[in-house]
Amino acid sequence: MRMPLFAMSIGAFGIGTAEFAIMGILPQVAASQGVSLAQAGLAVSAYAVGVVLGAPLLTVATTRVPRKPLLIGLMLAFAGANVATALAPDFGFLLGSRFVAGLPHGAFFGAAAVVGASLVSYDRRARAISGIMSGLTVATIVGVPVSALLIGQISWRWIFAAVAALGVVAAAAIWATVPDTRGVIVATKASDEIRAIRSKRVVLPLVTGAVGFGGMFAAYTYLTPILEDVTGMNALAIAITLAVFGVGLTLGNVIGGRIADAAPIQGLFAAFATIATVLLAMYFSMANPALAVLGVLLMATSSSLVGPIMQRLLLDGAHSAPSLASSLHHAAFNLANANGAWLGGLALSLGLSLTAPILVGVGLALAGLVLSFPLARAHAEAQVPDIEPADLVTAS
Repeated sequence: MRMPLFAMSIGAFGIGTAEFAIMGILPQVAASQGVSLAQAGLAVSAYAVGVVLGAPLLTVATTRVPRKPLLIGLMLAFAGANVATALAPDFGFLLGSRFVAGLPHGAFFGAAAVVGASLVSYDRRARAISGIMSGLTVATIVGVPVSALLIGQISWRWIFAAVAALGVVAAAAIWATVPDTRGVIVATKASDEIRAIRSKRVVLPLVTGAVGFGGMFAAYTYLTPILEDVTGMNALAIAITLAVFGVGLTLGNVIGGRIADAAPIQGLFAAFATIATVLLAMYFSMANPALAVLGVLLMATSSSLVGPIMQRLLLDGAHSAPSLASSLHHAAFNLANANGAWLGGLALSLGLSLTAPILVGVGLALAGLVLSFPLARAHAEAQVPDIEPADLVTAS
């Protein structure tokens, strides 16, 4: 079943490039559109808001659509929106197209997570999902740094055109390799999915992820100008550092998948504590190139532990509504994206130092750590039945 997972990871690669590449080319986008760096950061938030709104709305609206054609349709819609971004005539249109591009994001990952989990044994669900998500993290190793490196040679518009092409390739790969899961994944009603996510075992992971994961985005959104103006790196060094960030995300995603299957709650506490510690150290050490690169690596690794853990907790807490819960997982993390980018930009607009967004990230990570305590209590109080995989993966 590796090929279907790989096909869906191609879609994740395209989505990851669209989501993260803008952060590596933010100064160029700001200059070409005649806006400030803080205003350009709204392009990050616009995409994230699209994910936050699109994830639940599209998931609920498509509960009766078979997963395979749904995945293909979402990829094609994503491709079309990125074509619009590439052709955007002004900054307002760019923000609108970024919003539209974010709409399919959560629904795609929600459906892909359910399909991926249905193709493996119960005890390998988190690893299967992290395999699909590896496409997103690989995008930060390849897509984002290559975009940052090429931005001096080509227009930023070509980057989004390339992302659109990736969406088409992913749709074709899914059509060719992903099996028809209608006999494996049992259809549910939209009302049943909505009712199932009211549990605190669903709400608490979503809130914790939306707040705590914002710590990374507060720092990463403005990482390129920080590396350029504070660390003193040139374009090549910045591209390498962004690739290091991607390596850290990929490493953390793999480790996080294993932790999620073995000890999710303990791993969650460790992840948020480490994120806060690393970001605090980065705030005081970004002027040193070696320490800056090390900090970026550790920030990425510790932050990406959170994703698979939250995904596992959501699947356990909403086993009768995995599609909606999985899509809301991505909505929550993109709300963290929007909040982190906005709060970091707010710190800059107040006239604070260029590294102030990193300190904002420390506060958000600590807030996530505090929120992990009621989440842990809810997890401990729950009596999880012995569920067979076919019963767990019930979605449309």
